[in-house]
Amino acid sequence: MPRGVRSAALAMMLSAALVATACSSDDSSDSASSSTASGSPSSGGSSSSALVPFDTAAMDKTIDDLAKEYREIGMMVLIRTPQGEYVKSYGTVSSDSKDAPNLDTKVRIGSNTKTWTGSAIMQMVQEGKISVDDPVSKYRPDVPNGANITIGQLLDMRSGLYNYTETVTLNEALDNDPQKVWTPEQLLGLAFANPPYFPPGGGYHYSNTNTVLLGLIAEQLDGKPIAQIFQDRFFSKLNMTDSSFPANTDTSIPAPYASGYSYSGNVETLDEPALSPERIAAIEAGGVAPRVTTNDNPSWTWSAGQGISTANDLATWVKAMGDGELLDEATQKLRIDSVQATDPAKPEGASYGYGIAQMGPMYGHIGEMPGYNSFMGYDPASGVTMVVWANLAPTIDGNAAAAVVASKLVPFIYGKPPADTGGDIDEVADDTSGG
Repeated sequence: MPRGVRSAALAMMLSAALVATACSSDDSSDSASSSTASGSPSSGGSSSSALVPFDTAAMDKTIDDLAKEYREIGMMVLIRTPQGEYVKSYGTVSSDSKDAPNLDTKVRIGSNTKTWTGSAIMQMVQEGKISVDDPVSKYRPDVPNGANITIGQLLDMRSGLYNYTETVTLNEALDNDPQKVWTPEQLLGLAFANPPYFPPGGGYHYSNTNTVLLGLIAEQLDGKPIAQIFQDRFFSKLNMTDSSFPANTDTSIPAPYASGYSYSGNVETLDEPALSPERIAAIEAGGVAPRVTTNDNPSWTWSAGQGISTANDLATWVKAMGDGELLDEATQKLRIDSVQATDPAKPEGASYGYGIAQMGPMYGHIGEMPGYNSFMGYDPASGVTMVVWANLAPTIDGNAAAAVVASKLVPFIYGKPPADTGGDIDEVADDTSGG
């Protein structure tokens, strides 16, 4: 299937592995890690009693083993619960550096940006500027069949609009001219030239087109650029001083940052995320180095994936989003109630709603673009926050490293982890790959 809509076979494998995972106490590696205990469960609610103390050595080994398997240059893990905090730093910020990543190291966060855009729209719903039931044509008359597509269907990926990141045109450009500057209107042009997947509301299909449209509508309603919307509504109020949304022409990442790396070409992984056996053999033989993607122009993702942040800021953000700090009670309920299964045949599986994903007990999102993969999740019932990022993406076998690590760490957090959480995380990772 096209990149961004991969098979669920890996998700099922991870789910089974998660159930079987035991919290062993193997020796830790030389990579830096730390764990602090707060003494006793505090304000995590009744579910906090289901949490277990961190087995730091076993968690360290799990992360180190996966990072080495996936050839990651650097990786960062942050877990906070009412019972303590676990921080794990793996590797270095770049292949030519000796500096280890930390909680304030900046990375490109890909589709985690969608939660910023979705939250801005939900605040505007709260303010009466827009309704989730409004037709898209009210704001964008050029959208095909826009009179029958609602704002809510853009938010929850059920509009049917074609995902422009699945076009050969875009992927060839990303391979041949990674510095190309894209405008949101150009991205929509690629999408609108293709037929919809289904009638509005007729299914679920993850599409960056939806969030680009929402970004343009947000700018129209607030009368300011999307970067300023994020700054005014979120970054300044939550003290997210290390988060930013760069200009379309800006390919830099503010220091300190982690460089991004990728072995994969965009066209070669458009239909099959794993590299060919021949390419994998050459990489394993040591004859191929990954391409540095750090300063590739991210404008092809715009309001669907252009954000920059840190583990610390993402932890602040996902908790605020899950706890309802960003919305009043009624609007937060509207958002959470919108979450529904992405596959009707698996009602207990991964779910998606108004700019937010649900993976087991966690609300959050996953983001990926060439060189960077990140996961953020928050469980409001037990007060668990988890953030993971990696700076080689995708892996040579098509995996999302940060999402896999997150799924493997769930049994180290919950005494009896929800059996489907690992699979849910990977299903969302499948959707969010390629932007």
